[in-house]
Amino acid sequence: MEKLLVSGGRPLHGTVQISGAKNSAVALIPAAILAESEVVLDNLPNISDVATYAEILTELGGDVERSDSTMIINPKDMISFPMHNGLVKKLRASYYLMGALLGRFGEAIIGMPGGCSFEPRPIDQHIKGFEALGATVSNDHGSMHIYAKELRGAKIYLDVSSVGATINIMLAASRAKGLTVIENAAKEPEIIDVATLLNAMGAKIKGAGTETIRIEGVESLHGCRHSIIPDRIQAGTYMIAAAATRGDLIIDNVIPKHMEALTAKLEEMGVEIQEFDESIRVIGKPQYEHADVKALIYPGFATDLQSPMASLLTQAQGVSMLTDYVYSNRFKYVPELLRMGAKIRVEGRSAIIEGSKLNAAKVRASDLRAGAALVIAGLTVENGITEISGVEYIDRGYDQLVEKLQQLGAEVWRQSV
Repeated sequence: MEKLLVSGGRPLHGTVQISGAKNSAVALIPAAILAESEVVLDNLPNISDVATYAEILTELGGDVERSDSTMIINPKDMISFPMHNGLVKKLRASYYLMGALLGRFGEAIIGMPGGCSFEPRPIDQHIKGFEALGATVSNDHGSMHIYAKELRGAKIYLDVSSVGATINIMLAASRAKGLTVIENAAKEPEIIDVATLLNAMGAKIKGAGTETIRIEGVESLHGCRHSIIPDRIQAGTYMIAAAATRGDLIIDNVIPKHMEALTAKLEEMGVEIQEFDESIRVIGKPQYEHADVKALIYPGFATDLQSPMASLLTQAQGVSMLTDYVYSNRFKYVPELLRMGAKIRVEGRSAIIEGSKLNAAKVRASDLRAGAALVIAGLTVENGITEISGVEYIDRGYDQLVEKLQQLGAEVWRQSV
């Protein structure tokens, strides 16, 4: 076990390279199962979720090689067998194995996924999609057993615009017979990334990134090479950290359009933002105005940036309101910020945040993005060392966080417990 120590009070300066998107990687890796030959994924982030997925594919009989940010997956000899526990319990996104294995083999037996536990995330829309495609779904001692003698295209309306359900249905429908239409589909960039990979593998998918996706099933898919899009949540975290520390930071390898909601809110607070083709410069200021922030589905303000944003809002003048319309109870990090002297009151889906000076304390990350929020909070503390436990959550989604922050002038280090 390790903890993270942060000695704050130092503005972040320099340039940080953003790695491939975690939320794409955890869907693209299982998507490779659908192919009959080698798939090469470039720009993979060096995070624990990627390492766990590599192990899972190996357990299924795949041949997996990793070199730096590249993974070569040969799924030719894979088989579908029950995965009740073990590695799938470590990974929230292990539910993508359901759609991939169902599409390739017509059957999947997967234990309920693990990962961050900030709020239960039901998979009812995933199940609704699988059943519409002709599969039977049952819960067998805590594992989902999904079986279809034959998958057939269908018209599926999602009651909730779910990223996970949209991708899972795309995976299964890619090898179903006939046309599948997903209505009220999620529009996140990661969905476009998955559709781009599948189309390169021979799938016929149109409309990814809009509310209606059309998938003409094909009999087989082949291998290809694909480069993952930059991680907009990682980029946003560094943007917020630069503002919170009153730094001057260039975030490189980013798609500025993906950051529009965050950029607009930072500018509203008084942060200076300069946009270039594939980079964003963030210049912090001595004082910030309070703001009202609403986390919404894409292209709105990302719920995954809600926690880090809370840390920045503690540095603003006056009272800010932070509301999450995606998840109703994503405020488990608030008691930890209170330990650091933050003035925050939670009311339902909203957190009312009064500007305050934070102090060093011993705190614990309860999930991935909560961990990022605590790191940012620690970076603002002028005296003392903030000790953050629960580092395993942070490692799930941030590629070389400590090393990158050190290169930007932060005093951050790991310590064994």
